[in-house]
Amino acid sequence: MPPNKDNVLRLLIVDDSVEAAEGVVSALRNAGVAVRPSRPENEEELAEIIAGQPLDLVIAARDATRPPLAAVTRAIRASGKDLPLLLAVDSVDDRVILEMLEHGARSVVLRGRAEHVQAMVKTEWADLVARRAQRALEARLRETERRCDALIESSRDPIAYVHEGMHIRANQAYLEMFGYESFEDIEGMSLLDLVAPNHVAGFKALLKDLSKGEPPPPRYELEARDIEGNTFPAVMEFTPANYEGEPCLQIVFRRAELDAELARELEELRQRDQVTGLLNRPTFLRALEDAVAGSAQRDEHHGLLLVEPDHYQTLLQEIGLDAADDLVRALAERLRTVVDGDDLLARFAEHQFAVLARNSDHAQTAALAEKVRAAFADHVLEVGTRSLNATVSIGGVQIGEKIASVSQVLAKASGGVQSSIGVGGNRFEIFDPGAVDRAEEERLQAWVKRMQTALDQNGFLLHYQPIISLQGEPGEFYEGYLRLQGSAGEIVAPVSFLPIAEDRGLMWEIDRWVVGRAIAVIGERARAGRQTTLMVKITPASLQDETLVQFIGEQLAAHRVPGERLILELPESKVFTHLRAAQQFREAVGKLGVRMSLERFGAGLNSFQLLSHFEPAMVKIDRDFMQDLTTNQEHQKRLREIAQKAAESGRKTIAEFVQDANSMTFLFGCGVDYVQGHFLAPAGPEMIYEFE
Repeated sequence: MPPNKDNVLRLLIVDDSVEAAEGVVSALRNAGVAVRPSRPENEEELAEIIAGQPLDLVIAARDATRPPLAAVTRAIRASGKDLPLLLAVDSVDDRVILEMLEHGARSVVLRGRAEHVQAMVKTEWADLVARRAQRALEARLRETERRCDALIESSRDPIAYVHEGMHIRANQAYLEMFGYESFEDIEGMSLLDLVAPNHVAGFKALLKDLSKGEPPPPRYELEARDIEGNTFPAVMEFTPANYEGEPCLQIVFRRAELDAELARELEELRQRDQVTGLLNRPTFLRALEDAVAGSAQRDEHHGLLLVEPDHYQTLLQEIGLDAADDLVRALAERLRTVVDGDDLLARFAEHQFAVLARNSDHAQTAALAEKVRAAFADHVLEVGTRSLNATVSIGGVQIGEKIASVSQVLAKASGGVQSSIGVGGNRFEIFDPGAVDRAEEERLQAWVKRMQTALDQNGFLLHYQPIISLQGEPGEFYEGYLRLQGSAGEIVAPVSFLPIAEDRGLMWEIDRWVVGRAIAVIGERARAGRQTTLMVKITPASLQDETLVQFIGEQLAAHRVPGERLILELPESKVFTHLRAAQQFREAVGKLGVRMSLERFGAGLNSFQLLSHFEPAMVKIDRDFMQDLTTNQEHQKRLREIAQKAAESGRKTIAEFVQDANSMTFLFGCGVDYVQGHFLAPAGPEMIYEFE
């Protein structure tokens, strides 16, 4: 799937059958894909949509005539856009495959096979996202290369690019050091020509090693020779690079005017943190980049640990801010005692340390993390004249081929640190990509157990948001939203657990709890003298629950609640794909006086046709139409159309996610019956809105 699950798929469907087109949209929405569909009726509409709207994907029926498939392929090619085409067919044979290739379609989708439609659309969409990302990265790379080239040209360091031992680029400082006036004088010249004769043999051997793919040394000392034949001591620093698409070496060529031993000492100081003596952040990051590259290219395995003292600010308050460096130094000294000499240790941030365990598997990385944790938990730090008990939180990552990206590695390690701190510290958390599947299953099982406990022990609750009449109708009207009570008193939103509940078959039980609780609340309000109408969501799982209607009847009778006080809400897309079951359910609860509402209405290809088949009492307009309502004329036109046709058929309309007063004014003017949203009142645990 696309990286961001909140992305909307802008889909163009060309099919003479509205039902078939709607089936495609419903199949994708059932798979969790947010779809914004378009369906042209003729070639003029097709050209207008392709030219005027941003699109992601086209699904065209092989037998389409309004417009025909040939017109679709012509319009796509003429647009010059990267617009993938999928061919919708009833079955596949050799002739279909040849037609697919002839029309430039990337694949076929089987009509009526929801799983195949979902899989092919997700695959092509993900490929499109990847291509767009690649183009964006290439543009950024070109801009970055342009800026780097300008920086290199203006640099005071002598810098050259060498490919197979020959100069392909050199800046002005490089030319001046060797006495050349322009790059034309040195272009194509061998690097060996700038090396003193007594160093040629050794340098030639180095170039041969580099040509075999051996990593370059961080620095190489030799005698160089300028255009006049004068020799001088120099130091070369190598970095693998690319220049105009070709792999090469970037060389920084410096005069070594200082004593060699002093130069080495300066280089060592440049790589070290002055307070702790550990590697500094830039030096460690370069080593980490090499380790990550090794994991991606040579299947190496390394471990990264980020170590941070718990309650650092409290420790500072105890010893005073002037002793901050002493505290950091003491922490570093303790780390040195437990980290092996082959591993790299660095001060990574103000009070955070990093350890790179080379050639370490997950068990070894975890063992090192425990060793570090125990070293602090079982030891007293001596900071000046003070003795402190300091524990640490550790976040780690097992670096391997599955997570061969520096940004991902650091993000996972940092997340582990924060997670460890969040549960009290003095612990470690290691992310192992190889164990993700196992951990994910354990996480899902924990959620299932948590939801089953909530069902058994009444751990769910409802929050209520008022639905306000724009037409002056009296009475209290709320929508109930499901929430889960957390172990520490926090409130968990349904987005965290409902997908898991649906996947594990718990939705019918949760729906039953929601409906039962809603009826009980309506009864409580009635006994308090408040006549409240409450709307709650149910899912398609309830349409298959043959006992739910009986349960609703029993609960209405037990709490003495009139059926019309309860409204059950289903998404339009779900009703379309479960139409017969939804019709039977509506008829059954209708005998109890319970009304039905359609949620996210208007997002389908033929929403109004559904009204005649399902006959809901209310429709809640799709929330996407509320985005930029006061400036988006297309959304305004659609809202007017929905309000008018709903009124003509005797249905009430609700607009949710109302964002501002101007939107309220527009909604009132176009005849919408009810509104709700955070602008009016957020959802909360109490029904306290004053409707009068």
